[in-house]
Amino acid sequence: MSTAATAAPEAKAQANLSDRAKGERSLGWKLAGPAFIVMLLVTLYPIAYAIYLSLFNYRLTDPEGRRFVGLQNYITALGDPLFHEAFVTTMFIVVVTLIFELVLGFGIALLMNKIVIPRRTLRTVVLIPYSIITVVSAFAWLYAAQPDTGFINHWLHTLSFGAWDVNYDWFGGRWSSLFIICLSEIWKTTPFMSLLLLAGLAQVDGSMEEAAKVDGASWWQRLTKVVLPNMKAAIMVATLFRTLDAVRIYDNPYVMTGGANKTNSLSMLVGQETVGRVEIGMGSALAVLLFLLVLIIAGIFVKGFKVDLTGGGRS
Repeated sequence: MSTAATAAPEAKAQANLSDRAKGERSLGWKLAGPAFIVMLLVTLYPIAYAIYLSLFNYRLTDPEGRRFVGLQNYITALGDPLFHEAFVTTMFIVVVTLIFELVLGFGIALLMNKIVIPRRTLRTVVLIPYSIITVVSAFAWLYAAQPDTGFINHWLHTLSFGAWDVNYDWFGGRWSSLFIICLSEIWKTTPFMSLLLLAGLAQVDGSMEEAAKVDGASWWQRLTKVVLPNMKAAIMVATLFRTLDAVRIYDNPYVMTGGANKTNSLSMLVGQETVGRVEIGMGSALAVLLFLLVLIIAGIFVKGFKVDLTGGGRS
């Protein structure tokens, strides 16, 4: 479909807006415009400066030796096996945590939406993990998984009737380390996912579910044909926010492994270059690549879900 053909319905919709709707839209821009401009200025300068620094071979300990190298930092980063390794690790954490958090979060949201009497207590209890600072949560899971201070091995040893080794080192290998990192992420951020999905469930018209139930639809049919399609915008927002947050993961792998056993994330790689090796040019290039990855993921989600967040329907 051509651009002109796509723009025609949008222009027609703009023309059909009532005076009240136009006034509300104008008021919205006047109220949100100043904050949007300030936020744009605050974020635009660091991004532009990072792009500028990424074009130089610049080491902080030798500021006079800075020289322009163009896109060489990007070429070096994209060709480095360490970058590929960190990318795979980050994407693995994103995919695993997102799948489990979406399923568990939706189940918790359904439970909180149906229960009436202890609703406030239940929501408070569910949100406790999310209220804990990420670093504190990471240290808690670190100590829980260590053979000398943790309880995970002892619980597994008891549940397996002695088959599990109480001295098993979870942080001795790549995949076992990633398992604990993903587990800690799922435990902490599932409440955030459930809260966003609960807001989407609140927007589903109960009469539609009742009508489908009267027509003989099963629970699964009501869920897939009525509930999920009507909370598509909430699912998109929840998965998008959580994915972008997981792509930038830093605290948990840094605290638990420090990047050992091939558990470096992209954010950790940026920190190691800029802070550890004071390679400002290469670190800025990695930061820009991470920023571009976030933009690409956001674009894929918006295009894939085809949700118009301004109108509440499909785009």
